[in-house]
Amino acid sequence: MNHLPLIIKREYLTKVRNKAFIVMTFLSPLIMIGLFSLVAYLSQLNNAKQKNITVLDESGQIESIFTDKETVKYTILKNVTLESAKTIVEEQESYGLLYISDFITTVGSFQEDEKRNVDVAFYSEETPSVTIISALEVKVEKRLKELNLEKKGVDQAILKDAEVSITIDQENFTGEKTSKVDSVVKLIFGGAAGYLLFMFIIIYGNMIMRSVIEEKTSRIIEVIISSVKPIQLMLGKIIGTTLAGITQFGIWLILGSILSVIAALVFDIDFSQVNTPQQELVTQAIQNPDGNANMQLFISAFLNMPLANLIIAFILFFVSGYLLYSSLYAAIGAAVDNETDTQQFMLPIIMPLILAVYVGGFTVIEDPHGTVATVFSFIPFTSPVVMLMRIPFGVPIWQQILSLLILIGTFMFTIWMASKIYRVGILMYGKKPTYRELLKWIKY
Repeated sequence: MNHLPLIIKREYLTKVRNKAFIVMTFLSPLIMIGLFSLVAYLSQLNNAKQKNITVLDESGQIESIFTDKETVKYTILKNVTLESAKTIVEEQESYGLLYISDFITTVGSFQEDEKRNVDVAFYSEETPSVTIISALEVKVEKRLKELNLEKKGVDQAILKDAEVSITIDQENFTGEKTSKVDSVVKLIFGGAAGYLLFMFIIIYGNMIMRSVIEEKTSRIIEVIISSVKPIQLMLGKIIGTTLAGITQFGIWLILGSILSVIAALVFDIDFSQVNTPQQELVTQAIQNPDGNANMQLFISAFLNMPLANLIIAFILFFVSGYLLYSSLYAAIGAAVDNETDTQQFMLPIIMPLILAVYVGGFTVIEDPHGTVATVFSFIPFTSPVVMLMRIPFGVPIWQQILSLLILIGTFMFTIWMASKIYRVGILMYGKKPTYRELLKWIKY
C-alpha cells in the first residue's frame, strides 16, 4: 500500500502545528522588518546631519569650487598658517580641515608646474568618511585639470561643447536588441533566483535533518518503519517539510510586505536610503542620464525577458535542486544520533553550494556564456544555482534540458543511495558512522 500521501500529510501537519515553527513564522518578518527599519532610520539620521569642513587653500586657485550643500558646509580660511588652521578647526569642532598647498609659488621647475604637483591633505579628529574624501578628491582633480587647460590656452567652452555622451546599442545577429539596463535586470533576476534556492536548501534541508534525528532518538521510527518502506518515509519527510517551508515562505512574503508598508508610513522611513553595492550598480545603470526614461527601460527590460522560460526553468531547477540536497540531508540525519555528529558530513554538502554561489556571483556576471559558467551549469551539484543565474542571459533550450536531465538523473541516483543509508542508519544507535561504513550501508 502506498503510504506516501499519509506520511506527507503527517509531516506537514506536524511541522505547521509545531510551536517553534509558528513563532518563527510570525516573529521572523517582525525581526527582519524591525532591523531594516532601524538601519534605514539610522541612515536617514546620518545623512541628515550636516558636516562642517574647513578649507585652507594657500594657492587661492581652488577654494572657489567649494559651495555649501545640504549635507556639507564649507568654511574658507585665509591668511593663516596650517598649524593655526588646525587649532581653529579643533576649537570649532569642525568635521575636518582640507589643506591645499601653494603650488603656484613653490614649484621648482617648469615640469613640476605642468604636472601641478600639489599637496592636498585632510586633517580630522576621527577617520573621515570614504565618500567625503572621494568627493573632495574629484572636486580638486577637476579644478586642477581646468587650471592646466587654461594655462595651455585651451578654451573650456569648446571642450564642453565637444563632450559626447553615447549609449551603445546592443543587438545579436538575429536582430534581438538589448541594453545595459537589460543586463542589470537579468543580473537581478538570476542572482535572486540562485540566492533564494541557496537559502531554501540551507534552511529547510537542516529542518529535514533535524526531523529525522528527533524521530530516530525518540524511537517512534521503529514503529513507523514496521509498516512503511524507508524510501517512502524519507520522501514523505522531504515533501512534507518542503510544503511546510513553502507555506512559511508565503506567510513571510505577505507579512513582510504589509509590515514594510506600515513601517514606512508610521515611522516615515525611506528604505531606499539603505544603500548596498548592488543598489549602487542598479542606480548607476538606471539613473544616467534620465531617471524616468530609464525606469521605463527597466520595466521594459523586465517584460522583454523570456518570462515563460524563466518561470518554468525556475520551478524545475528549484524543485530538482532542492530534492537533490534534501535527500542528502535526510541521509545524514538517519546516519547520526545527534546534531553534533552531523558536522563531519556537512562539508561535502555545503561546499558545492558555496562554490555555486561564488561561481554564479563572479563568473556568470562577467561572462554568462564562458567556459567556467557553462561547465558549472551542467554539474548537478552546482547547476541549480548557476543555471538559474545564466538563464536570464539567454541559454539555449537544449542546454537547459540537458542540464535538467543530468540533475534529475543525479537526484534519482542520490535518492537511491540516500535511501540505502536511511534504511540501515535509521535503526542504528550508539555508533558514530564513518564514510567507509556509509559505503558499506549502500552496498547492503
